[in-house]
Amino acid sequence: MKKLAILLCAFTLCSFMANAQYENTTIKAGQAAPELAFPNTEGKVIKLSEVAKGRIVLIDFWASWCGPCRRSNPQLVALYNNYKDKKFKNAKNGFTIYSVSLDKDKSAWINAIKADNLSWTTHVSDLGGWQSKPAEIYGVQFVPQAFLMNSEGKIIGKYMTSEEAVKDLDQLLAK
Repeated sequence: MKKLAILLCAFTLCSFMANAQYENTTIKAGQAAPELAFPNTEGKVIKLSEVAKGRIVLIDFWASWCGPCRRSNPQLVALYNNYKDKKFKNAKNGFTIYSVSLDKDKSAWINAIKADNLSWTTHVSDLGGWQSKPAEIYGVQFVPQAFLMNSEGKIIGKYMTSEEAVKDLDQLLAK
């Protein structure tokens, strides 16, 4: 019985530690979304605050070399296509995605955007890999990872994958 209790405690502790490893503690729901302003694929700096004017924005962190990111991109494309033309409460300009890449290789990044049909126009990266400034600002220590920002510029959700945002996006739809 003692062995079972110890085993149960060890299992619980390991489970807790595994979940804690993947929790972003830098960004909290309800806080203002930190500004991001980084170059797009053509080198033009795109500010999150400009993209977000009157919009719901999914801030999606990913990389071309990340297998789980690439495997989840079809669902991200479906999410974008499903919500891009919908009407949202307090968001007259609808919905978009602000993709932040943790790539170091610009051509790999651009090729992945094309290959995965990531059709939205806001793709940014400082090509810093894990040392990228956007990842530091948002406390990103794993990818994929996403944050949902409302039209007032507040973070309303954080997710291990973008598909987890569907419930929150549905709640923001205009009735």
